[in-house]
Amino acid sequence: MFTSVLMIEKALTSADVEFVTTLHGDEPVAFQVLLQPRGDQADRLLRAIDDVALGEIDEAARENETPEGAAAKEPAQQALDVSLMALHASGSAAEGRLIEDHPLDALKSLVEEAGADEVIVLTDPHYVEEFFHRDWASRARHKVGVPVLKLFSHSKD
Repeated sequence: MFTSVLMIEKALTSADVEFVTTLHGDEPVAFQVLLQPRGDQADRLLRAIDDVALGEIDEAARENETPEGAAAKEPAQQALDVSLMALHASGSAAEGRLIEDHPLDALKSLVEEAGADEVIVLTDPHYVEEFFHRDWASRARHKVGVPVLKLFSHSKD
């Protein structure tokens, strides 16, 4: 069985689930899912810039309405639970956890612990971080020792 560590930022859509579960054809895949709750206010500016770059001005204006820090933990757990249920419903084995510490340290530990074959970073576009190669996928490629695939998530079902 192939083991993938799947890093996500929000609940998987049905299109996301179909995408990641069919990447390896008929080979069964077990997923170890990591989700990081929304960061602190320092991340808000970068998210707003990304929203503006995507032409989503309304989203940029609503950035301050999204829970962050400790308040983001409960919505993040719900998103993780929904994602795990969706992966199970597709017939995939899946376990998951919230990232409590630095994301790349948690990723490296989980890759080693699970004996993962690959990492899939499923994310929204983050133009500023990507431009400077500070996004999770770019940084993970230098840290985890297995192939890292970066995919863009689907916004809506």
